[in-house]
Amino acid sequence: MNTKDPYTEAFLNAILAADSHDSLMSLLESLLTPAELNEIPKRLQILKMLQAGIPQRKIAEQLGVGIATVSRGARALKRD
Repeated sequence: MNTKDPYTEAFLNAILAADSHDSLMSLLESLLTPAELNEIPKRLQILKMLQAGIPQRKIAEQLGVGIATVSRGARALKRD
């Protein structure tokens, strides 16, 4: 992600300015749809499960996501 983009910078600054879980949740609820808000924690969980060595198909099954979503997470980890 290009953090030189002023819109990305503004987004990151807004997140960093949240001083509590409640204020961060309020910000995220104003920016994201309920589906997006539900999906983001799953994506974080995907990364954690991949790092723990859990097979991709098992992750997809446990979290109720598509294998493509899990594969995307695996590719992101390889880039880091």
